[in-house]
Formats: sequence, structure tokens, C-alpha cells
Amino acid sequence: MNMELKTIIEPIKEDLKNFDRYFRNAMRSNIPYVDMIARYIVKQKGKRIRPVLVLLSSRTCGNINESTYRGAALVEILHTATLIHDDVVDDADTRRGLASINAVWKNKIAVLMGDYLLAKGLLLSLDNRDHEFLKIISNSVRKMSEAEILQIAKSRQLNLDEKTYLKIISGKTASLLSTCTEIGAVSANVDEQTRILMREFGEALGMAFQIRDDLLDYIGKKSITGKPVGKDLIEKKLTLPLIHALSKASKKEQISILKIIKKEKKTDFHIILELVEKYGGIDYAERKAAEYAKLAKSKIVALPDSESKESLLNFVDFIITRKN
Repeated sequence: MNMELKTIIEPIKEDLKNFDRYFRNAMRSNIPYVDMIARYIVKQKGKRIRPVLVLLSSRTCGNINESTYRGAALVEILHTATLIHDDVVDDADTRRGLASINAVWKNKIAVLMGDYLLAKGLLLSLDNRDHEFLKIISNSVRKMSEAEILQIAKSRQLNLDEKTYLKIISGKTASLLSTCTEIGAVSANVDEQTRILMREFGEALGMAFQIRDDLLDYIGKKSITGKPVGKDLIEKKLTLPLIHALSKASKKEQISILKIIKKEKKTDFHIILELVEKYGGIDYAERKAAEYAKLAKSKIVALPDSESKESLLNFVDFIITRKN
């Protein structure tokens, strides 16, 4: 784990251990074959950004309790389900450094396993009457699905503008991170105004997170990010650095770049990168991420000072400077 992230999670270090146990138990199945796959999924542990956000948000707003762990588990289970389905759609071979579920057990099992996790997450909330959590997460899944479909449609047409790009990442990423911060706040029984502030904090954080993620496709290294540079372009996903550059480029340059993307020639990636650098696409995306980071911080600055609040503020900085 990144050293900076280790410092950020310090106020909830023990809570995170409790969450890990809770999450493992929530994933279990009485059917051995399903349980085996569930245990494999648990091994694919990432940075746990979403449960960390739920726990830090709850601690910032009050105290962590049993419902906080349930909320964090719900978010992580449903997020994991969407990742499994994403890997099937993208025909991905790896996930977090391990072979993906579809690579090991094929697409049919992967789709069914994603469905199983969706059901597990929903039942976890229903069994404990966490109806508010269900309302929040269901709205998030709807937004994520709509955004994913919009992105696929736009990637086929290769005509994405900045406004539509921001709409897509708001649905794809910001909606889930705002779900984390709102569920954390709700579990701490906050007033409506604080709940809204925490939701808006998560939304702005999510926008900064995704813009940074898209930037890493241009400036990252495979050995650090775990994915090849230019992966988004291979998948015909236009992101902010290129969208901005194309808006400034000549008609001739636009046609040339779109032809390269359509041909999917990895060897021509340097031509696209040169255009992005020529028109300041990377600098523009970095400024945009910083704007959302500043907005995120402004939402919680008035909350009572605490170690957890400080960690949330530091988390924003971590998000826009991370290398993977």
C-alpha cells in the first residue's frame, strides 16, 4: 500500500481490519464452488478506496457502528460485481494483478458471479432494514449503467465533447464515490445539511479521481499503473486530455487523429501524445482535476476538526497526485 495512503487510513486502521472480516463473511456462500470463487475475489484486494471513504466519512460525522460496516460492505460488494461485469464486457484478462474471473472461469460463470454478488449486497441491506442505503446505492447503479452505455455509444461515434465527458464520469465514477461518503454520513445519523455536504464532497472527489485516472493513460507507466499506457485509446475512449486537444486542433489534425484511433495502431500512440502536448491537453486536465479537488475540500472545511476530517482532506490530495 502507498505510504501516503497508509498515513491517511491511520484514524480507521482498526476499523478497516474489522471491515475486512465483515466483507469476507458477507461474500461467503454455502455452495462450495461459489464460495471458492468468492474467496478468490477477496484475494484481488485493491486499495479499498471505497470502504476507506465510507469509514472516514462516518468517523468524521460521528462514530463508526455496525451499520457503517454494512454500508461499506454493500458498496464494496456491488462495486466488485460491476468490475466483474466490466471485465466480461472489456474481455479483460487481469484484475488487480491477478487473472480476472472471466479469464479463469469463462464469461458465463463471471456474469453469474456478478449477479450473485449484486443479490448478496442487496440482501445484506434488506435483512438489516438498511433501506436508506439501498435507495442511495440503487440510484448510483442506475447512473453508472446509463453513463457506461453513453460512453459505449460515444466511443463508436468518436464525437465526445467535454460536457458529455463530464456527464459520463459523473455517472461512472463520481456517483459511486458520493455514495460512499453519503452512506458513511447516514450511518452516523447526521442532519440533512451535513448529509448533502458529504454527498457533494464525494461527487467532486469522484470527478477529480476519474480525471486523474484518465490522465494516467497518457503520463503513467505500466509497471506502476498495472495497465498499458494508451489503453483508453485502444478501447476508443476519448478522455479529457485528448478532448481538449481536439477542440483546439485544426480540422486536418482532428481527422488524422481520429483515423489513428479507428485503426487501433498502438505504434501511432506517440502521434496522439504529441498533439495532446502541443495543445496543452495534459495541463488542462490537471487544472480541471485540481478545480474539483478544491471544490471537494470546500464542502467539508466547516465540519468539526478531527483526525478523520484531516484524512479526508489529505485523501483529496492523494487522489490527484497518485501514480496508479
